[in-house]
Amino acid sequence: MSKSLKRVRAALEAGGITADILEMAEGTRTADEAARAAGCDIDQIVKSIVFRGEADGRAVMFLTAGGNQVDPAKASHAAGEALGKADAALIRSQTGFAIGGVAPIGHLNPIHAFFDPRLLDFALVWAAAGTPRHIFAADPREILRLSGAQKIDFTS
Repeated sequence: MSKSLKRVRAALEAGGITADILEMAEGTRTADEAARAAGCDIDQIVKSIVFRGEADGRAVMFLTAGGNQVDPAKASHAAGEALGKADAALIRSQTGFAIGGVAPIGHLNPIHAFFDPRLLDFALVWAAAGTPRHIFAADPREILRLSGAQKIDFTS
């Protein structure tokens, strides 16, 4: 089991969440792939979108429903600073995950995070579990709680 997957499992357990982490043969790098693999609606997929804060260079994460797009102006307003593109090195160093497998929890370092209210329309959502091939299902309220994210509208 990879270190990334172990961190996600440990974060779930520490938060009192019992969730099966599933390995998907076809991969889950995109919301479309994850929805097909999980057999769910695309909006039940939690996308972890990471930006770079222009003020301090730190990563800022937006957890959004799979069918939604992050609106850059709304995201910058929510974060309180201009946001730029986060490269793979920043994402890896801040979260400990590779692009395509960024989980909403279990990060190497604390991260400022925001949560799309659309996800709360579902009893169950699916999120990356630390690798591009692993996902887990959970109540979105639990993901909100464990991620420490702020619920706010940042989508277009």
